[in-house]
Amino acid sequence: MSSHSFDLSRRGALKCLAFGGAGTLFVLAGGVLTPVHLALAADAKSSAANGVPLFLQISDTHIGFNKEANPDVAGTLKQTIEFVNAMPVKPALAIHTGDITHLSKASEFDLAAQLLSGMQITELHTVPGEHDVTDGPGIEYFSRFGKPSNNKGYYSFDHNGVHFVGLVNVMHFKPNGLGSLGDEQLEWLESDLKGRSSSTPVVVFAHMPMWTIYEPWGWGTGDAGQAMSYLKRFGSVTVLNGHIHQIISKVEGNITFHTARSTAYPQPAAGNGPGPGPLTVASDQLPRMLGVTSVTIARHPLKSTLADATLVS
Repeated sequence: MSSHSFDLSRRGALKCLAFGGAGTLFVLAGGVLTPVHLALAADAKSSAANGVPLFLQISDTHIGFNKEANPDVAGTLKQTIEFVNAMPVKPALAIHTGDITHLSKASEFDLAAQLLSGMQITELHTVPGEHDVTDGPGIEYFSRFGKPSNNKGYYSFDHNGVHFVGLVNVMHFKPNGLGSLGDEQLEWLESDLKGRSSSTPVVVFAHMPMWTIYEPWGWGTGDAGQAMSYLKRFGSVTVLNGHIHQIISKVEGNITFHTARSTAYPQPAAGNGPGPGPLTVASDQLPRMLGVTSVTIARHPLKSTLADATLVS
């Protein structure tokens, strides 16, 4: 399956802010996150006035997981897709920030592809999570999603004047469990960004956080600082990831870092408990801890708007 042809049925120590629940948009203007009522995203007329969402982020679907935290991850993914399809104004793009599957099995990828084909969005772009490459080289992942990147996993593309960069930080882990980009990918990134105007909005997406949220759990990317140094000159940079199954955001200059909820199960807050892993909550609470993010980028003034919504929003 090509990430550029999503219609499967046709084969075609700054302050960190933890956001819970739904009901708020976070607007980046001048490097400051400002809350705006979520009704702006839910109402079609208001959405049109504030710009059509540029893309949707979905993450950590973990198809194949069947433990107590969520014995029906396919079911919650279906609910997520229904939620997206009911949006009054839908974006053309969807970005999946990894852990499409739980154990990298062909059958899991097949089911994920079948389910995602029901999402009424034109293009799907992906990067792998560590659960998508449990065999090491990621044969099943790259056989389906490797074409845009020549089987390297990292690549870039442009859409509506926005430059998108997909990075891979799950193939070579640091000794402390932090993700890693590696010299080859960093050299590619520097070259990819050269010559681009600093007024070009940039969206970077990867699986693991591109800043160190909690080092004891490996929640970060050890060489992300070098990547960020290439991005500082741009006026608007949005860096998205999954992996930690909860919303944490920070702003550093004109760079906004934002993590996504999972559609499968939550994880504990950093340092809360013996370690990361599936967090079991009451069944009626689970939909409130799963969801998606939509992103709108405006140019006058240059700003990005991130709207987080749960399955019960």
